[in-house]
Amino acid sequence: MESVDRGTHACGSRRHAWTRRGVLQSLLGMSAWGAGAAASSRLVRAAQTQRKQVLFVWLDGAMSQFESWDPKPGTRFGGPFRDIATRVPGVRLSELMPRMAERMDRFSIVRSLHTRYEDHSKGVIPIQQGDPKNRGVAYPLFGSAVARLYAADNDPLPPYIHIKPGSGGFMYQDGGFLGAKYGALALGDGKAPANLIGPPSEATSETSSSGPSSGSSSAAASGSPLGASRVAMRDAIRQQLDDRYASRRDPELAAAYRHTYQVARQMARHAELFAPERLQARDIERYGSSEFGRHLLQARQLIEAGVAFVKVTMFHWDTHGDNFNCHQDGVPQVDTALAALIDDLVDRGLYERTLVVVMSEFGRTPKINARVGRDHWPECWSMGVGGGGIRPGVVVGRTNELGTFNQHEEYDVGHLFHTFFRALGIDPATTEYDNDGQPLPIAHDDCGPIKELLA
Repeated sequence: MESVDRGTHACGSRRHAWTRRGVLQSLLGMSAWGAGAAASSRLVRAAQTQRKQVLFVWLDGAMSQFESWDPKPGTRFGGPFRDIATRVPGVRLSELMPRMAERMDRFSIVRSLHTRYEDHSKGVIPIQQGDPKNRGVAYPLFGSAVARLYAADNDPLPPYIHIKPGSGGFMYQDGGFLGAKYGALALGDGKAPANLIGPPSEATSETSSSGPSSGSSSAAASGSPLGASRVAMRDAIRQQLDDRYASRRDPELAAAYRHTYQVARQMARHAELFAPERLQARDIERYGSSEFGRHLLQARQLIEAGVAFVKVTMFHWDTHGDNFNCHQDGVPQVDTALAALIDDLVDRGLYERTLVVVMSEFGRTPKINARVGRDHWPECWSMGVGGGGIRPGVVVGRTNELGTFNQHEEYDVGHLFHTFFRALGIDPATTEYDNDGQPLPIAHDDCGPIKELLA
């Protein structure tokens, strides 16, 4: 197969190092939801007339474009699956995606991505950061950037929630130089954080960062006055410890600590959103009865509740072996759940203000290896996007007959991030990060938006 220069980057930048924000954040970790926010890192807010939201689907390991968005049936590398017509004339998808084929007039595809990273360890983080120029700093992931842009101090829920298989916790590293405050609250298997709800004999009194509020406190289901008094006592002790902590540290750092405690208290009032067992059976069936389907259904509920950025991760896409059986199982799960999600967002009037992104860290090789698998292929791959700010029914870019390389103009992840921010109403040309006095672009400044995608 023809080789390419893997050092070439569509934006003209060179490879950069990604560094993490140091020891303090790692020590604080999950404690009080990332209390160690980097206080001096700020983001200049863009003027917003309407708050938009993002639902970001991350197919970790890389779904094959041949078995999904850009099929090549009957060709040397096409594989065993056919293609099918869609609602958009001339646009065809893999037969593994019949439901999305019926909704292509509401969704769009980029088929001409060319990125730099050919292994997961180097690609996963930079791709979700927008692969910025080498600045020698740890950029925030997309979810953290959106959280900083849109989050308000009085939001009832955390601005960035990550639903993933396996364990949960607070992923403070996602915040990069913005600080741990803008990291992701990860719901392992969609479950609530540990100890979110206290014992039923205790109260859930309303508190503020300065102690109990002037309003009345409410007891739990048992209505125990003893429970209410114990909560008030604990809150007073916490306030004393907070004051001691603040007296020895940067005031903004202490304020971040208090803020994250308040967010946790606010979350407790919406505990039903973090209880997978409370999902409706009929909705689970529509979303496909798979783990991914349940997670995407829960993500829809969080979007409805007003969370600024919801990320859903699905694993097991690294198909170096048995690629076709794996995709025959996995792609229909994505197809079913994504179609149901789009229908629900449209029905609820949320689709026009919710940016829906479906992507991986790269694509998979045209060549089928000796283990009947496809390997990593950043030179030529696809992703899907729709919803708020995106023109529906658009296919950007084209690959050659065999699907080995892009034809005409190709795009890098930097172009995607310019497009995402524009779709959210944010102009990367006029909006900057402020990293302790150092201005930094929010998207790769050698790239621009994919104009065909923007509504």
